[in-house]
Amino acid sequence: MDAVRVALLREVLAGTEWPASARRFAGFLRSSVVPHGGGLLLVGTAEYEPWHLAAHLVDESVWSGRPELAPTLVRHRVRSGDPAHLAVGLGRIESAGRGATLLVVAPSRPDGGLLERVHDARRAGATVLSLDGGDAELLGLAHETLTVAPDAEVDLDTVQHLVSAATGENCLPPAPRGRLRFRDRLSRLADQLTAPPAACW
Repeated sequence: MDAVRVALLREVLAGTEWPASARRFAGFLRSSVVPHGGGLLLVGTAEYEPWHLAAHLVDESVWSGRPELAPTLVRHRVRSGDPAHLAVGLGRIESAGRGATLLVVAPSRPDGGLLERVHDARRAGATVLSLDGGDAELLGLAHETLTVAPDAEVDLDTVQHLVSAATGENCLPPAPRGRLRFRDRLSRLADQLTAPPAACW
């Protein structure tokens, strides 16, 4: 989703909790990953793989100049012919420890095997975040959560767009004078027109 569409989405959702909640969550994600130079693992459930969020985070990592925001997509089912970037299985979570960040996207309750791996990663020192539908056990494991209840005015896919866009937002000191890229100018303008200033984490 490009900057203009995100700006329109924020405008539609102005007055709701979602733009601010997405920025808060994205700030926590950024502050967990950036100081460690990366180590972001992204995993869904057996029924739901967060392909779009992975792609958007890769885009935001490039556009923001923060390569550490690009995630490793961890998959429940890996086939022998899959390319390297799609061939990371659940065993990768078992090796996650201090300095790693594990983002779990779970519209519904994750199976026990995934929850056990997440629990082990947390005990080993990984930071756990969840974008979820409200599963109590997952909420108990996560250091930071953003829950989209089934009766919310938005769905989990929409919130993922808000989070990925906010993750790439530039909270660095003002850039030196000079020409900004078109996308940077457009993003700044859209944010100024549609939302109050976001706090930098």
